[in-house]
Amino acid sequence: MSIALPENTTHPGETPGCPRARRTHSLTYNSRMPTVVTPVRPVTLDEIYAARERIRGVITRTPLIKLRHDAAAPEIWLKLDNLQPINAFKIRGAANAVAMLTPEERAKGVWTISAGNAGQGVAYAAREYGIPCSVLAIETAPETKIERMRNLGARIVKAPFDACWKAMEERRFEGMEGSFVHPFDDHNFIAGNASLGLEILEDLPNVRTVIAAIGGGGLVSGIGSAIRQLAPSVKILGAEPETAAPGARSFEKASAQQFDEWQPSFVDGAGGKSMFPRMWERMQGIVDGSIVVTLDETKRAMRLVAEKVRVIAEGAGALAVAAALSGKAGEGPIVAVISGGNIDLKKFAELIEAR
Repeated sequence: MSIALPENTTHPGETPGCPRARRTHSLTYNSRMPTVVTPVRPVTLDEIYAARERIRGVITRTPLIKLRHDAAAPEIWLKLDNLQPINAFKIRGAANAVAMLTPEERAKGVWTISAGNAGQGVAYAAREYGIPCSVLAIETAPETKIERMRNLGARIVKAPFDACWKAMEERRFEGMEGSFVHPFDDHNFIAGNASLGLEILEDLPNVRTVIAAIGGGGLVSGIGSAIRQLAPSVKILGAEPETAAPGARSFEKASAQQFDEWQPSFVDGAGGKSMFPRMWERMQGIVDGSIVVTLDETKRAMRLVAEKVRVIAEGAGALAVAAALSGKAGEGPIVAVISGGNIDLKKFAELIEAR
């Protein structure tokens, strides 16, 4: 296990959520793209509160419960966002991002890139608007997630992980048409995710640390965007598997990094091959570091949550719990975000029974 913390966190006198490192931005343009990507900017509280109202009728306000584990410390609370209608937090960002599209953009239909959860979120939101949705799905995504996306009306196009990751950077893929909803590097998506941070503070005002899995970084950036502005002393940490931890390496090196040792695992909903520079920019002054956990620790966390709470957490959903139990996040109160529960039940049983 390891934890990497950034060299440049928010300093006294800086506006929470908008430190010096984030005050100047430049346009990002990819020569292979026909459009200019909007510059990164902080997500304001007004935008977060507006997003919460916008998606109120679509999402579930999920419960926060105490984890009664066997040790005296740390004090851990579980934010059960696996209880969303699609069993994953992605519905928050997707619902807000699709709602914020213009009528002309929605008329073109929408598409996204996903290992399963973002695709379900965008497909669910698209169905609410009666518009077509396509998903470029990572070919190793569990069939359970693929089938759930199809059941929500999504057209599925499969591609290798590397091709999907490249498409996320370029925001284009041959054969995919319509308005692109990025699964994490999207301002409105992050504003929707930030509603989760509001709920945590309302339900546990004395929280000291919040941990959430890092895949692309949209969840932890969203939660941090809300909490940093309302409770700047709360520590915001990511959690990553040992097989895919570009976030921790980026904090260690103080710049967006590749993770060349990347390996696929059952933690399919988190852990990428690299930290996108734009997402690294979004995290500055908001996220304090990332805890790396082993696959065995992740399995034990999945089992513990099932035993103590009778809740199913997929691999990515259990990362935050594993990180909290590692002792690297302090004594608490710690909120571990159970970000998803979309896993084949047979596979789940095999994983938690493994010794």
